[in-house]
Amino acid sequence: MNELSIQLERLALRAVRRTYDDLNGTLFGWKLRAPSIELADAESRLGRWNGPLRTIEISRKLFTEHGWGVLIEVLKHEMAHQFVDEVLRVHDEPDHGPAYQKVCAERGIDGRAAGLPLAPGGAEEEQVLSRIQKLLALAESKNEHEAQAAASAAQRLMLKYNIESVLRGGAHAYGYKHLGKPSGRIGASPRLLASILSDFYFVEVIWVPVWRPLEGKRGSVLEVCGTRHNLELAEYVYAFLTQTAERLWREYKKKEGVGAAHNHEAYLAGVMAGFRDRLERERERSKSEGLVWVGDGELHDFYRARHPSIRWTRIAARRVGDAYTRGREAGRGIVLHRGVGSGAAGGPPRLLPGKR
Repeated sequence: MNELSIQLERLALRAVRRTYDDLNGTLFGWKLRAPSIELADAESRLGRWNGPLRTIEISRKLFTEHGWGVLIEVLKHEMAHQFVDEVLRVHDEPDHGPAYQKVCAERGIDGRAAGLPLAPGGAEEEQVLSRIQKLLALAESKNEHEAQAAASAAQRLMLKYNIESVLRGGAHAYGYKHLGKPSGRIGASPRLLASILSDFYFVEVIWVPVWRPLEGKRGSVLEVCGTRHNLELAEYVYAFLTQTAERLWREYKKKEGVGAAHNHEAYLAGVMAGFRDRLERERERSKSEGLVWVGDGELHDFYRARHPSIRWTRIAARRVGDAYTRGREAGRGIVLHRGVGSGAAGGPPRLLPGKR
């Protein structure tokens, strides 16, 4: 297991303090009085608000085992406890009672008493995931037409299920995932991939600032918000396209004898643009069948509760040169299918979960 040096711990604590101040403003209206923030070695809990001592304890293993995104969710959880204790002054309810749950619900915070943040799923979602898994298995066929037909059927099933889910109404459980490793620079290809997930896979996306504790540096990571089965699918699509684009680049580089960094970035951006072209054609066919996705209002409310202050930026895309054009051609031929690999977060992707 990685361990932080004393210097890296100090830098990480400063980053936690800055994040606390940001969350105090964006989520709690500057109503919280800053407490002491301490690192703890407790194995039984990830964080704790200690009212009498006015401290928030954060487990050291959050920095090394779970990633910055989970740490921030734990910090929000404890700040909600502080809000109930010191601002609302509710002391006659259980720790995770009605007042606490209301504070969390209003701010898109996971209000459960234990465990890592995760959107719960149901039996119907498991059935849909199982059907999609089978279709993507068929998409591995060496017959190009059979493979594309299976992948298209999986895409329509996702669309149909999400449309019906929104039309039925009722309460939906939403969560989040951070995809990929935090990086200091966001290139064109990951931005295009984020737009693919947002536009075709029923999740809301945002690039969020994070701290890389093992490096002592700032960075950014892609966050997706949605229902559990859509988060699972988005996570797989992200990993599938990332790995497939790199494989196609290696094949192109070997064949054409090119290797410059700018060609690499341009080729990957072209692959993402080409795959998006394919999904656009698929969407037009779905529209002709009366399947039109208009969004999920409840998900958007959850997303805005988590991120009430969003800054939009416009990035000028450079789409020139043979590498981009060849990458786009290759991207149009990608068929999403099962069988890329399996592994934990940060490694090769799982396809889809089995029965839990």
